[in-house]
Amino acid sequence: MRRREFIALVGSSAAAWPLAARAQQPAKPLIGFLNSASPSSYAAMVATFRDGLNQTGFVDGRDVTIEYNWAEGDYGLLPWFAATLVNHKVAAIISGGSPASLAAKSATTTIPIIFSSRADPAQIGLITALKQADSNITGIMSTSGGFVAKQIELMHAVAPSAALIAVLVNPSNPNNPQEISEARGAQTLLGVKTTVLQARTNREIDSAFAKLVELKVGALVIGADPYFDCQLDKFGALATRFGMPAIHPLSEFVTSGGLMSYGADLADAYRLAGIYTGRILNGEKPADLPVQQSTKVKLAINLATAKTLNLTPPQSVLAAADEVIE
Repeated sequence: MRRREFIALVGSSAAAWPLAARAQQPAKPLIGFLNSASPSSYAAMVATFRDGLNQTGFVDGRDVTIEYNWAEGDYGLLPWFAATLVNHKVAAIISGGSPASLAAKSATTTIPIIFSSRADPAQIGLITALKQADSNITGIMSTSGGFVAKQIELMHAVAPSAALIAVLVNPSNPNNPQEISEARGAQTLLGVKTTVLQARTNREIDSAFAKLVELKVGALVIGADPYFDCQLDKFGALATRFGMPAIHPLSEFVTSGGLMSYGADLADAYRLAGIYTGRILNGEKPADLPVQQSTKVKLAINLATAKTLNLTPPQSVLAAADEVIE
């Protein structure tokens, strides 16, 4: 919800309630949901976040009000959104994605922040150390690294004729150095030649795909990035247009026509974040809640897309898949 819409809603509701009735209404805590991605790509995460809240006795709309702020991949909006939530005196901020979490941290040192991060939160400067939460910040880390190397391994298994595999990263994401390091390490570890391309805008994504053709890249790994998460349809369309086998961290990429996905199960991470949020609303302090790690991962593959690309996934990959789309 944008700031203007929020003010209009509160103003119209307040005008409609009689003063006496308003006096009898217990104040519901307001929590801010600050996310780097988009509501369409993160619908499953919102649902499991609410499930986590429900487990601690809070139902959205009944016991708590959630103010949603989605940057939709425009990281420049995040500081303003974070400042707005602080001005609204929210009881807690739930931040999704490294850029959103760092924006929330810059905006307040007192309001509890519960993050969900695919990057190492200590490595990007979000918290001091993994084994202890900071005074007002805790949350869920849904990876400890290694996903890029595994994605390259999977692409090599499914598209063994690919002599060169590209890894696309967003230079605006704090997790960028780790993904580049993993891509280069996989070249030595797996004996697969890799190259790294970077993009932070739609135009740069188009340019990256043109570069794939120029370099004769045989397969593509799309990095874990909230802006990329907002471009699932675009990535699917470009991969189809260029006949490029591609793997993305979110399974939504596969359901929208992409070939494969492998990455952290963000739905599980957001459920855990919902539980932490409820515990804080019930009086616990962020500093007493250690950073958790969600260990669930998900592998999905679209056999129809594989057929279109003239690929035959090996049985070992199919057997390991959590979801296979015929």
